Amino acid sequence: MNEAPGLVAGRSRPRSALLLGLGLVLFVILIGLGTWQVQRLHWKEDLLATIDKRTHSAPLALADVEKEFAASHDVDYTPVTVTGTFLHRGERHFFSTWQGDSGFNVYAPLRLEDGRFVLVNRGFVPYDLKDPARRQQGEVAGKVTVTGLARNPLPAKPSMMLPDNDVAKNIFFWKDRDVMAASAGLPAGAALVPFFIDADKAPNPGGLPVGGVTIIDLPNSHLQYAVTWYGLAAALAAVLILRLRRPAKAA
Repeated sequence: MNEAPGLVAGRSRPRSALLLGLGLVLFVILIGLGTWQVQRLHWKEDLLATIDKRTHSAPLALADVEKEFAASHDVDYTPVTVTGTFLHRGERHFFSTWQGDSGFNVYAPLRLEDGRFVLVNRGFVPYDLKDPARRQQGEVAGKVTVTGLARNPLPAKPSMMLPDNDVAKNIFFWKDRDVMAASAGLPAGAALVPFFIDADKAPNPGGLPVGGVTIIDLPNSHLQYAVTWYGLAAALAAVLILRLRRPAKAA
């Protein structure tokens, strides 16, 4: 026996209302995601403008950069010049790639004239030249002056997808400044500058490490993401409007 049309219509109304409700919830989520990407776009544009301004400014003395770090805890990409002596035996090796080759960025403690240390990213060495004994020409002795970019320390591991640092093998997958320093064989009680320095591209003897490896061109795809989320929201809105108009046409 066929059901009465009124009974079928009565059952379809709650289902339609549920679908419309879910559609509205999804619409709000899509609009929220689009708006979040717009906010991220403004943040990224401000960040890129700050980086561009800093990287094109004259290098500062270490003391001036330290004052800025104490005030704002942000000196990323600020040019700085330091003078000191490298403690090459304390090299820490950060797994990296450069121009398609895998290898390591060499972080070496630089002993400053006031007795403190700063970890300097001297640059990239290929994987099979991790051992300093195989690139002794680049292990410069005596007092050196390094110009580069100050880099903020990381407060924590940036992603759960990264492997844990293998301190025993001196392989770091994220830049844990405190552990790097603690495992570098620094003198007991040694004071440490609270940020890194990435050395510029000034060539080292023998060509290694290759300096100037700081990545400055950060990707900025937030506009495309915002357009995608807003586009999906618009398409969903069109479907919902058609759905709302359908019963009126049937009447």
